[in-house]
Amino acid sequence: MPPTKDEFRKAMGRFATGVTIVTTGVDGEVHGMTANAVTSVSLEPMMILLCADKGADSHDILSRAGVFAVNILSEDQEEISDRFANKETGDAHGLDGVPHRIGKTGAPILEGTLAYVDCRTVSEQDAGDHTIFIGEVVDAGFEDDGSPLLFFGGQYGRMA
Repeated sequence: MPPTKDEFRKAMGRFATGVTIVTTGVDGEVHGMTANAVTSVSLEPMMILLCADKGADSHDILSRAGVFAVNILSEDQEEISDRFANKETGDAHGLDGVPHRIGKTGAPILEGTLAYVDCRTVSEQDAGDHTIFIGEVVDAGFEDDGSPLLFFGGQYGRMA
């Protein structure tokens, strides 16, 4: 018998991940969402993927935009992660008051993160209640100093 959704969620919660804010924009509307289902796919060409819940506020904008940036958070950015993970606040996923610039693809790049990867969407794959977006890397940047914000067992963590 397969696991329940709760058992599956708890099992996958034992996999430690980094925390990112995925940003995108189209027609003057910019959005961000907290995501930890992000990984590199290929070096030639350089590609990454992200999984987005079809019910997320940013999902349809992400699909329409055809571009996205993955902003990798540092350990002192828990508050911004919470803001973009919150589904209850009206404009929680807008970028008002969040320092950012527009990247090469037109996707917003958040200031003060450990790194960013700016991508053009090359493929969308239906995957149950999520969509897998595959992006070809157009630009990337990183800081030499700092530690990542981690997520494990439903809680934030930091490197020892």
